[in-house]
Amino acid sequence: MKSIRLAFIIIGIFIINQSIAQDLIKLPEPNKTGGKPLMQALNERQSSRDFIDKDLTQQQISDLLWAAYGINRTETGKHTIPTSRNVQDMEVYIATKDGAFLYLPKENALQKITANDIREITGKQDFVKIAAINLVYVSDFSKSGTASDEIKTMTAATHCGFMGQNVYLYCASEGLISVFRAWIENSEIEKALNLPENKHVIYCQTVGYAK
Repeated sequence: MKSIRLAFIIIGIFIINQSIAQDLIKLPEPNKTGGKPLMQALNERQSSRDFIDKDLTQQQISDLLWAAYGINRTETGKHTIPTSRNVQDMEVYIATKDGAFLYLPKENALQKITANDIREITGKQDFVKIAAINLVYVSDFSKSGTASDEIKTMTAATHCGFMGQNVYLYCASEGLISVFRAWIENSEIEKALNLPENKHVIYCQTVGYAK
């Protein structure tokens, strides 16, 4: 009887692992060389809301997410942005027509959260449901110690500012457009992403091709 129970446990673990593997999308290695010179990218950085319905390539998505919150020092696991006291509280979710995904910096992969197209939920403007990608910046408050939620939100907002600027500069270098957004319904996005109570949506950012 014990051997039968053990067999069922092993089968169950195998099925769970297979399900997780199927929902994990490995991204190509980010291209960390090339692009426009920094000063040129800064000169061309701007907000734009005139998007068209055109997908980004997997390479562009990999490069974009690495710019936002990738790991640039593998020996220490530190990211392309600074965080206060190195709490590394941030997460980046990506909403596309194919569903919503969590970016996993260490694995350079996407973990599928839902197959539903939730782009329209990520903002109040019409263009969010047209653009290729909407990034959702989330802070895990449990990583930020015993500070008040107000302070945690303010600190996370600063982290989002770094991420947003990195994305702006990548878009300027790549010939894409972007806009950083605060006109969102945080609770609706948190529900769509099935976030636990300790994780909070702070800002969103839209990325895609111009008309």
